[in-house]
Amino acid sequence: MSTEYQRALGRRIAQERKRRGLSQVELARLVDRSVAWISQVERGVRKVDRMSVLEKVAETLDLPLSELAAEAPVVAATNDEVPGTAGLRLVLSGAHSLQAMLHATPVPATKQLKPRVDHAWKLTHEARYDELADLLRGLVPTLENAVRSALAERQAELFELLAVTYQACSASLAKLGEPEAAWIAADRAISAAERAGDPLMMAAGAFRLSFVFLGARHFDQAEETARTAADALWFLTDQGKPEAMSLWGGLTLQRAVAASRLNQADTAYEHLVRAREMAERVGDGRNDYNTEFGPANVALHEVAVAVELGDAGHALRVGTAVDTSTLSSERKGRLYVDLARAHAQRRQVDEAVAVLLKAESITPEQIRNHRVVHQLASDLLSMQDPASPDLRGLADRVGA
Repeated sequence: MSTEYQRALGRRIAQERKRRGLSQVELARLVDRSVAWISQVERGVRKVDRMSVLEKVAETLDLPLSELAAEAPVVAATNDEVPGTAGLRLVLSGAHSLQAMLHATPVPATKQLKPRVDHAWKLTHEARYDELADLLRGLVPTLENAVRSALAERQAELFELLAVTYQACSASLAKLGEPEAAWIAADRAISAAERAGDPLMMAAGAFRLSFVFLGARHFDQAEETARTAADALWFLTDQGKPEAMSLWGGLTLQRAVAASRLNQADTAYEHLVRAREMAERVGDGRNDYNTEFGPANVALHEVAVAVELGDAGHALRVGTAVDTSTLSSERKGRLYVDLARAHAQRRQVDEAVAVLLKAESITPEQIRNHRVVHQLASDLLSMQDPASPDLRGLADRVGA
């Protein structure tokens, strides 16, 4: 990309942004980039080095891509895939149900299958995606065969195990930035839960599907999925059923995140208030349907919402007071990433790096392969010249 084109592209983006009445903060939110990134691109001091990003900018500004892509960046052709991603996609690509329908096999005992399903979620929470793909490569065909070969009285419990397994697959793919594959896995989880006759398991599948929509920036779909599932669960929460209360709370937190990304601050904080009230009823120490719902998780989401809305001070006040002892490694890592984003909004580079290093020590695979961390590290590099050894080392490890 020539310097002349880079500057011209920045001027065009700034012109079109202003013509549509968007601030840099609003455009940054719409294209899922930081305000610093938008500012640097518009000033021509930073390249738009991925075609997918340029496509998103063009779509947001309602422009033909050809008007921005006078010189398609060569680096757009590169796509470093996180280990485990291809393996998880392949798990979903196999015709396991067809094989199972045509060839009956011995059905393993539940006590042999359940520990493997539980381990799938452990690997998901710890962001160990390579190991998860290896596990599911054998577990999914086994379960697909089992539910079709088992006697009628065992099928419900086996379909539940299959639903939980597909939920783990969906959650991991969503975190890996694979919304299409994650959607497929979530849909299979909901279908398996329905065949098990388990409405709460279906709601857990809806929770995963809403998470997929959030990652894909389909915020209206995330809201609709979470709202309709939460509405359906309400009478069970009213009866004090803790599993339903956890699912309702988790879905309400997703609604808060969706609202924050649409810059609907009042709506986002209203959802957080309702979720906090439910969390106080549920209490800590539960992990119904792998939602980790409770007071600590509500605080974690409050930090994320505040960061999305640009309220760094509120995010830091809440985040530094969170008791993370009940949270999984993955959730702790995510909290520290959001705290680092809050520090970056205040241009507190050293503080942001310190929090990211703490996150890396807990979940190195998640931190080193997370697109938000990659962008954040790039932004921090632009703020600190010369970069500190800690920042430079972190940036090298995450590929910034």
